[in-house]
Amino acid sequence: MDYLSKEILLSLAVVVCVLLLIALTRRAIRKFGKMGAIDMNKRKVIFYLNNLIIYILGGIALAIIWGVNLKEFTVFISSVLAILGVGFFAQWSILSNLTASVILFFSHPLRLGDRIRVQDKDFDWTGVVEDISGFYLFMRTDDGRRITIPTNLVMQKGIEILEEETY
Repeated sequence: MDYLSKEILLSLAVVVCVLLLIALTRRAIRKFGKMGAIDMNKRKVIFYLNNLIIYILGGIALAIIWGVNLKEFTVFISSVLAILGVGFFAQWSILSNLTASVILFFSHPLRLGDRIRVQDKDFDWTGVVEDISGFYLFMRTDDGRRITIPTNLVMQKGIEILEEETY
């Protein structure tokens, strides 16, 4: 067996392992979440983080299999991170929304299905939280409008939880 076919077979094995790991962990997270230990919003974030970690590990394994020079690879990764850092620094709103999303996820009592009122002197919206993403809170108001509120605004404004829906 020549060297190239060995790399291809190992690469296929890594891809199969990655897909298998994603399927198994997704099933385990879903099963554990249905037992009531994890609400739907947190489960979605756990799915995303799980997939990200597995893909990163798979990429590292493929880089090792194909013999990528580690010194060149670290220069490439540091360059990408520097560009991302400059991009996030230039866009404070993106960084503040991501930070607010993390805070909402871990410490705010707001959950999917909650009926809330956003308290502000300029507007007074009341409705149900439909989704919370990395940048926005999606809300259906009582009069049927669908409103997207940046997560950093959710952290700055008063949010009154009127009713909590249980799943």
